[in-house]
Amino acid sequence: MRFRVDVAASKPVLPWHEVHGPARAVIYDLIESQDAAVAEELHDVGWQGGSLRPVGVSPPLFSGTRRLPGAYSASSDGVISMGSPVPRIAACLLAAMAGRGEIRWGSVTLSVKGVQLDGVTDHADGFAVFETVSPVLVKHEDLYLVPGDAHFQERLTHNLRHKADVLGLPNEVEVEVEDSGPRRRFDMPKGFRIGATARVRVAGAPQLLDALYEWGLGLSTVEGFGWIR
Repeated sequence: MRFRVDVAASKPVLPWHEVHGPARAVIYDLIESQDAAVAEELHDVGWQGGSLRPVGVSPPLFSGTRRLPGAYSASSDGVISMGSPVPRIAACLLAAMAGRGEIRWGSVTLSVKGVQLDGVTDHADGFAVFETVSPVLVKHEDLYLVPGDAHFQERLTHNLRHKADVLGLPNEVEVEVEDSGPRRRFDMPKGFRIGATARVRVAGAPQLLDALYEWGLGLSTVEGFGWIR
């Protein structure tokens, strides 16, 4: 399940380090308000013995803004999307948001204007074209890769198979990168991240494609990376 939260920002600009930086804390706080045990497991070790956290979230995305050099413009017309392929986790997020009037995103308060479930997608034919709204993170030997780098497609394929294993789904998958955005660097509380948005064609079991749509592509999805449009 995935859903969108319509928000209005209390300030016209977010510092760049707060575009992704607060995401993890926001997600864990929402889950903890409904199920402290689930929040603790995800935070401390990952899900059911694996290191991955099957949660996805987008950074705040705003309409009606002007591009400013060195700044991330905000407005009263914004949205944060989130979800999880694990019903227990998704239910925590949705229940928590149903009772929230605002989200504290770093130094900015986001007033909640409404919550809407996303429509159901149909992956019965076994393939999907996923386009991300935030950079996809992939690593090889501790180096971040972007589409076009050697090993990017190989490591992204490995990541998607790992996600399938964590969820107990068929892990046969084929990945083809169709397009990508510019290389971007983000400074985070625990180091930096480097990635690029991407449009990726994925062939696999319909259940896995559904799960990826609710989770995201690549690493650090709980920090707002790899969220699918």
